[in-house]
Amino acid sequence: MSFRSAVITFPGSNCDRDMAVALEQISGTAPARVWHGDAELPESLDFIALPGGFSYGDYLRSGAMAARSPITKAVVAAAGRGVPVLGICNGFQVLTESGLLPGALMRNASQNFVCRDVPLRVENNQSLFTSGYDSGETIHIPVAHHDGNFFADEDTLDRLEGEGRVAFRYLDSVNGSQRDIAGILNDAGNVLGMMPHPERAIEDAHGGSDGRALFETAIKGLVAA
Repeated sequence: MSFRSAVITFPGSNCDRDMAVALEQISGTAPARVWHGDAELPESLDFIALPGGFSYGDYLRSGAMAARSPITKAVVAAAGRGVPVLGICNGFQVLTESGLLPGALMRNASQNFVCRDVPLRVENNQSLFTSGYDSGETIHIPVAHHDGNFFADEDTLDRLEGEGRVAFRYLDSVNGSQRDIAGILNDAGNVLGMMPHPERAIEDAHGGSDGRALFETAIKGLVAA
């Protein structure tokens, strides 16, 4: 069975090529490249990726305008059918703005752009995206963001924690995110949003390969399904 994926590009996306290279390198099949103005996704997709960047220049709340692009409606519908959707950095912001994930991403507490490798703890290793890691494992993944401060009300935070939907947690101070949350899942487990960039950590030449297992296990699980 072949693996069919798509990478969505918004005006201002700057990590879409990184994501496409990672998916092709690990799956052996190049993803479809889908423009934000398209109204439909390719048929029979196994995986959709919303990459990082600065959609629409982040002139309006990060991800807010991208969440209203024509293609986002199709992504929301696909997620509702169970298609796995991965949103990285600006893609995470799009997922929250489109309602696929709860909460919001605000300006970093330091008011500074943060760009460095950070340690994360794997909180949930039971999802399609995280089953290649051990629960409680520490991994190192790069971040590069100015608006990565995850915020949600206390009831939502308690629900995320209680339902095991916190996928990754920062192990040091990065951006002020509540409860040090770095990535969360939707209630069905087929949508993951995270601020760190696993596609930039898939081979040792990148400085580390801790992001590779996320793609490998997801692709393996989908092809075997």
